[in-house]
Amino acid sequence: MIFEGQCLSANYLDEGIVELNFDLRDSSVNKLNKATISELKEAVAALIKEGASIKGLLLTSAKKYFIVGADITEFLTWFELPEVQFEAELIAIHKIFAALEDLPFPTVTAINGLALGGGFELSLSTDYRLITTQTKVGLPEVSLGIFPGWGGSFRLPRLIGLDTSLEWIGTGKPQRADVALKQGAVDTVVEPEKLKESAITLLQRCIDGSLDYEARRREKREPLSLGQLEQLMSFETAKGMILAKVGPHYPAPMFALEAMQKHASLHRDEAMKVEVAGFVKAAKTEVAKNLVGLYLNDQALKKEAKVMTKNAAEIKHSAVLGAGVMGGGIAYQSALKGVPIVMKDINQAGIDLGLSEAKKLLCKRVERGQMKVGVMADTLNRINATLTYGDVANTDIVVEAVIENVNVKKSVLAELEAIVSKETILASNTSTISITELATATKHPERVCGMHFFNPVPVMPLVEVIRGEKTSEETIATTVAYALSIGKSPIVVNDCPGFLVNRVLFPYLNAFEELVRDGADILQIDRVMEAFGWPMGPAYLIDVVGLDVCCHASAVLAEGFPERMALDFTPATKLLHDAGRLGQKSGSGYYKYEADKRGKPKKTVDETVFKIINQTVTAEREFSDQEIVERMMLALCFEAIRCVEDNIVDSPIAADMGLIWGIGFPPFRGGALRYVDAIGAQEFCAIADKYADLGAAYHPPEMLKTMANNNDRFFG
Repeated sequence: MIFEGQCLSANYLDEGIVELNFDLRDSSVNKLNKATISELKEAVAALIKEGASIKGLLLTSAKKYFIVGADITEFLTWFELPEVQFEAELIAIHKIFAALEDLPFPTVTAINGLALGGGFELSLSTDYRLITTQTKVGLPEVSLGIFPGWGGSFRLPRLIGLDTSLEWIGTGKPQRADVALKQGAVDTVVEPEKLKESAITLLQRCIDGSLDYEARRREKREPLSLGQLEQLMSFETAKGMILAKVGPHYPAPMFALEAMQKHASLHRDEAMKVEVAGFVKAAKTEVAKNLVGLYLNDQALKKEAKVMTKNAAEIKHSAVLGAGVMGGGIAYQSALKGVPIVMKDINQAGIDLGLSEAKKLLCKRVERGQMKVGVMADTLNRINATLTYGDVANTDIVVEAVIENVNVKKSVLAELEAIVSKETILASNTSTISITELATATKHPERVCGMHFFNPVPVMPLVEVIRGEKTSEETIATTVAYALSIGKSPIVVNDCPGFLVNRVLFPYLNAFEELVRDGADILQIDRVMEAFGWPMGPAYLIDVVGLDVCCHASAVLAEGFPERMALDFTPATKLLHDAGRLGQKSGSGYYKYEADKRGKPKKTVDETVFKIINQTVTAEREFSDQEIVERMMLALCFEAIRCVEDNIVDSPIAADMGLIWGIGFPPFRGGALRYVDAIGAQEFCAIADKYADLGAAYHPPEMLKTMANNNDRFFG
């Protein structure tokens, strides 16, 4: 025994080979937390002290995954340190990795499962890396608003080249084993059961001199072997690509590029200083603070879901009632994640459309190399398409996804209850209709809940699980468990018109309608809100959702919250809808749509739309960009606060994550309530005073007034 700790150990295997094994106690995964880093420093010192008796070092993991990355919850305190102190903490870790890299014998890392972030950076400090066919590696730090800060930004380019490493670091995308091998980030890919044996064989080749591991080290420690002109071309090209892909709101990729450009011509020991300085600058940005906050929110919700689903019933077979695009998407998602599903419709055309949707989505995965043809066939076989109610009888949960009509849905739920078992959960995929009201059509309302998927189902992560007045906790727990099992991010919402997402979205869309009424240009509004960070402006969003859907949902919410959401004029969306313009689905809405070369709808400005919407315009004046943002965001944020105030969701975390996952609230802003925090409760109320005459939607909620008086925040 060379070293034994709580996080890792170092022991001789045979013939002078030592295994450094990571096994973080009381944890299901290995993380580079402060304890692990401290023990790694001790272990490396012990290896150096052991001296010439060691011929080679093998790094392994006792967990399912090698190392999933740094423990951001622990290191987050460093983000608040003064820059000099922050840099010193990072340099100390760099020195540990450098000492590992400089050991007087060859080193090999055997990577199983995942090696991400700091875990992959640690492996880059060794001479060679082996991974299994099922392993993914990568540097996803940009998703947290930072970039690799433990050597990844200078070691990776020296292994796989500048252009490829800029792509790895700039996108943060984890890479499959075959890609990592082809691009040179790893040296061998083997089957999982052969990983350790193959790693020892590779180490023996280093020991007997058939592999020149010292040459590999020199390559990683020396400046990048690329001429100044080639470097300049690579970096300039990368700058354009990064700005085109991530835009101006996410600075971390540009911080990474700038650091990489500065240290490309430097030795390792100087390069680490440049990387650290750039990392600290990125970590000090508001965007990094917000994105790390989202990560912590996500972890909190996962932990909450894990506790909630402890007593959940198992879902072995599911069903979706109503095929088509939505039903086909739900069937695809369930089958993809291994849960067999019955897809039932009342006519063959619906069945054909649902199956076509599932096949189309699976074919895309095959085309992208994400799935083999045989796996695609197995997945399709998990979808039992049927016109017969009897095939639904033996399922554990039925997702009702028929037309958004309260009477139709109640009738369907009553019919279902008479067919299925007394344990089967009846979940309605409704976007606005009260679950409490729907449950009145059943004899056992405790088994009825909402399960609101968002379109397109495979892309949108959120599922709202809605609790009616009589829904049992077991029903909620089991539905949450099912959502998790099919790869979705569930948020439990109490029943109200529009639930969380649509209840918050429609004050935002109403603000748009009022701006148009008051003379604002729809093109300016879309441009301003996209510049704010939304994936699409409100007019474009309405077109994508469908003007018919928006008109229906708007009426439901106006009835539910007449004081804030009932409009006293005919809005532009209703005028366009009545003119037969339904959005993308009909080829025209606020914009005109034609298929591009790839068959995707491309929007263009349609001058005829202005003649229609002019019927609602009551004034002509110019609006500043700031006024547009204030009016749009006040309405949205106030309703999000009311959802917390009314206990529709149980926390600001759930509210923020629901809006990010459900309607694409700009992630770099951290969520609607974190956005309020950034401005400040007092200032937010002061801004609202300017628009008080616009009505109740612009009057601050009591919760925010109290926070303003007490100088409180939603997130400490």
